[in-house]
Amino acid sequence: MTVLSRYRAWVGFAIAAVALFGVAPAMLSDFRLNLLAKFLCFAIVAVGIGLAWGRGGMLTLGQGVFFGLGAYIMAMHLKIADAELRGDAVPDFMQIAGIRALPGYWSPFTSPLVTILAILLVPALVAFLLGLGVFKRRVKGAYFAILSQALAAAFAILLIGQQSIGGSNGLNRFRTFFGFNLADPANKKMLFFIAGAVLLLVVAATRQLMNSRYGELLVAVRDQEERVRFLGYDPANIKVVAYTVAAFFAGIAGALFVPIVGIISPADVGIVPSIAFLIGVAIGGRTTLLGPVLGAIGVAWAQTTLSESFPSAWTYAQGLLFIVVIGFFPAGIAGLAKLRGRRKRANPADTAPESVRELEVVR
Repeated sequence: MTVLSRYRAWVGFAIAAVALFGVAPAMLSDFRLNLLAKFLCFAIVAVGIGLAWGRGGMLTLGQGVFFGLGAYIMAMHLKIADAELRGDAVPDFMQIAGIRALPGYWSPFTSPLVTILAILLVPALVAFLLGLGVFKRRVKGAYFAILSQALAAAFAILLIGQQSIGGSNGLNRFRTFFGFNLADPANKKMLFFIAGAVLLLVVAATRQLMNSRYGELLVAVRDQEERVRFLGYDPANIKVVAYTVAAFFAGIAGALFVPIVGIISPADVGIVPSIAFLIGVAIGGRTTLLGPVLGAIGVAWAQTTLSESFPSAWTYAQGLLFIVVIGFFPAGIAGLAKLRGRRKRANPADTAPESVRELEVVR
């Protein structure tokens, strides 16, 4: 990495920080700022998808599962805190459902520390175990995509059938966030700053991974998995790491989504949200660092803005845009600038991707 590239990276992060922490709060109303905070949560998920799909070639259609795990863990803690604030033994929706004692699996989330640790560890652990089970058996391509989508559908159905976590209505009407009153606009702005800071950290960590030796291995596995295996690496282990990191990011995003939006339900974690995450990444540019971020924010903004005027047409427009990008601009909007500079390889007979050939030289 050259000094110039490092300089450009620092300038980029500085511009993003100024835009998030200076320009946006000054120019946007409280409502729009809270809406942007919601979009930043989607962008955090998108960064992980860009790493796993764009760099690793894993079509992750089930990120709603990990987003939902982080979200529901946070929501359970907030509902318990609200109940304690009112002096009740159980949250309000449990009283309506006739549940008089707090279920056992809710009890650990009475602790803020356990809640934070669970948000960080549970989605990543689930993804790690799933990744080992799937990638060690060399499941990939369309089979992996279908499996991950089925997992999202099963997770949403499971949540709907559990009245002790809100059923189809989900969990909502949160009053506090670790002691801060969510009705206070200042605290809402604080959540925006937290989401912005987390997004910058996630992008920085992902950039470090992409520029590391592991990042080269991940791209090589995407392009020529069998050839990488021949070089002595286990592609399954490389995929598991990317899949786990993506789930880790999604869990954090889900946890932030809950106090920002004020509700989490099975409709937010099933197949449709998982596909929506993917559409933003594809449109922005899945192989780039900032493409998923810009795509996720842009698609979410368009959905919120255009669906108000064209509620029935937006879904079709979104699907059409996804098809056009995948069919004609697979690198996404961020990759259009690279089309002019693309050149054919000097030796067409060497069909191995550059990343694999570099690894062979090192070996």
